[in-house]
Amino acid sequence: MRRAVCSGSYDPATNGHLDIIERAAKLFDEVVVAVGVNKSKKGLFTVEERMDMLREITAKLPNVRVDSWQGLLVDYCRENDIVAVAKGLRSVSDFDYELQMAQMNRELTGLETLLMANNPAYGFVSSSLVKEVAALGGDIEHLVPPVVFKRLMEKYSERE
Repeated sequence: MRRAVCSGSYDPATNGHLDIIERAAKLFDEVVVAVGVNKSKKGLFTVEERMDMLREITAKLPNVRVDSWQGLLVDYCRENDIVAVAKGLRSVSDFDYELQMAQMNRELTGLETLLMANNPAYGFVSSSLVKEVAALGGDIEHLVPPVVFKRLMEKYSERE
């Protein structure tokens, strides 16, 4: 079985994330959507909340499962027999960062990285920008899956 990982913070997941996950699911036998745990960062959503939303978002994809990891992604991949990382690229700055990570991961363990050009409709979408616009009352409904939109609206109404 050929497994790939789509790793990230997913705070929150966007339609751009979902696009990459769906496309990776067509290329690999199994795709693990892995939420990174960084105890030094305080996210809007807990890791468990992010994982719950991702499970709902990917429920229609039978070869996708959701997990979390802490530490080096290459260690997680080795422990879970994952052969590749699938990442989306929105811009040249994404490419610069992801290329460096891909080269380091390959040097460390031979882990391959598939860099996928984003769907142009989501080229400007990032989790941080979605949160900022949502917090200021902007319309982000078309940029995130419905469950994420609902949860974002709940989070920001709690803060008022």
